Amino acid sequence: MEFSAQQIADMLQGIVEGDPNITVNNLSKIDDGKPGTLSFLANPQYTSHIYETPASIVIVAKDFKAEKEIKATLIRVDDAYGAFAQLLEAYNSAQFQDTGIDAHALVHDSAEIGEDVYIGPGTQISAGVKIGKGSKIYANCVVGANSVIGENCLIHSGVHLYRESILGNEVSLHSGVIIGADGFGFAPKGAEYAKVPQIGNVILEDGVEVGANSTIDRATLGSTIIRKGVKLDNLIQIGHNVEIGENTVIAAQTGIAGSTKIGANCMIGGQVGIIGHLKIGDRVKIAAKTGVGNSWPDDTILQGNPGFQVFYFKKSYVYFRKLPKIISDLQKSIKA
Repeated sequence: MEFSAQQIADMLQGIVEGDPNITVNNLSKIDDGKPGTLSFLANPQYTSHIYETPASIVIVAKDFKAEKEIKATLIRVDDAYGAFAQLLEAYNSAQFQDTGIDAHALVHDSAEIGEDVYIGPGTQISAGVKIGKGSKIYANCVVGANSVIGENCLIHSGVHLYRESILGNEVSLHSGVIIGADGFGFAPKGAEYAKVPQIGNVILEDGVEVGANSTIDRATLGSTIIRKGVKLDNLIQIGHNVEIGENTVIAAQTGIAGSTKIGANCMIGGQVGIIGHLKIGDRVKIAAKTGVGNSWPDDTILQGNPGFQVFYFKKSYVYFRKLPKIISDLQKSIKA
């Protein structure tokens, strides 16, 4: 599909500077622009490219001041990066407009399928499943018995939802995600371990996104709950009965052990390890590779392993870097 500069400006509430009728049919980076594509300039580091780019249209901030001639048509907006992200979202959504049930899908007679749903080849929809309007489930997925999928969800190929999983509206699950596998529950029994049955479920509220190959375990009792707007990166492990508060974001390879409660609007870096049965407050920030072994209140910033408040971590790190000299000076003073 082609869009004119004026059509795009109207969508973004922007102002055209140049040819309003010029059209584009693809997107590009400003340092790799091509004719017929739309790009954007948000980072001043890339300003030099705007004078050379062959891209047909470039989105810029309203306060951008050109120092020389620009061949591309400009669309001036309040927030160039935000506007481009808006276009990316619209472009991405346009890629997932499939509807209908593929002839090679297996859908149980008792399943309730909403309007404009897509179910891809090789996907199995089990008994008692409910799928809301506009949701897309691509190839080779498994949706376990009595699971509920809300409206406008996007489930990429190769996702497994175990029985009784509940997804809100506009949930996005990437390939390899497993929702509702058994929590890691075992009780000592002599020299062996007896499995504790995991009979709860997993609830993902509206707007949750889960990255590729991440896993969220079902609760032993009750529910593992991922609240509204949470964004999880790839390769994350969420243990049984964990609760993650609204709009918290977690980077790749983080693991959270069972029954830990994490607050709203937290930011957790990659490869963080959090032990079980803790309570992490709201707006907590945890740096990459931090090991969290204690509960922490609202607005804490943590770093280190074991993790402690970032001010003390940085202060300690100064001494750590000077440790060889400190030891050398100490040895000299002993010899003296």
